Amino acid sequence: MSENEAKCLESLIKAASFSAVELFKGLSPSCLRMINEKSEVQEYSAGHVFFRAGEIGEALFILEKGHVQTFRTTGAKKLIITDLTPPAVFGEMACVGQHMYHCSAQATEASRIRHLSRASMDIVLRKYPEVTRRLLDLVGQRFLQVLLNLEETSFRPLIPRLAKFLLDNAIQNCVHDLTHKEIAEHLRVYRESATSALGQLRKAGIVAIERKRIRIIDRARLERASRE
Repeated sequence: MSENEAKCLESLIKAASFSAVELFKGLSPSCLRMINEKSEVQEYSAGHVFFRAGEIGEALFILEKGHVQTFRTTGAKKLIITDLTPPAVFGEMACVGQHMYHCSAQATEASRIRHLSRASMDIVLRKYPEVTRRLLDLVGQRFLQVLLNLEETSFRPLIPRLAKFLLDNAIQNCVHDLTHKEIAEHLRVYRESATSALGQLRKAGIVAIERKRIRIIDRARLERASRE
């Protein structure tokens, strides 16, 4: 295989990986190759902040490996919006409206990110209207999720939400490596409230709180609590 053929094959493999991202699914090979050629890939360490709420958006980000969290902050309180795993896109607000990010985004573990400049994304949107529709659908879905999260936070008691969170995150009936502060951020409450609710579940004999893990003792009762 010649060097040019090898480069072409490598480009096709990279382009094919975009088909796993809903935004680009089903696009022609030529479009995928163009996205590949106009984008750049970088490795980021845990803790890297890609952008903050209120900043003017300059790029769309594609998560290829790792984990990214989007969130908003109010004082010391952090409101988690999405926990993203590959393949996923974020920073979509850079491509619509006022091109302003409505939240912050941070890598929570070492991640590989592909970024496509707003100018390059504009070319894709003009040339492929289907991507424009999907982008608007994505924006709509994420805003709807924010509203649903707000509704749940406002109207549903904390214990059922905490019970569901523990069930969703348990591996073999144990939730590992989550601090009370991190649990509170996911539940959109203060740490003291999360600690108090965990204490109630512990006193009821439903969970055991150990070093760096929460162990589910009575799963049936925790499931009932999640439905209240």
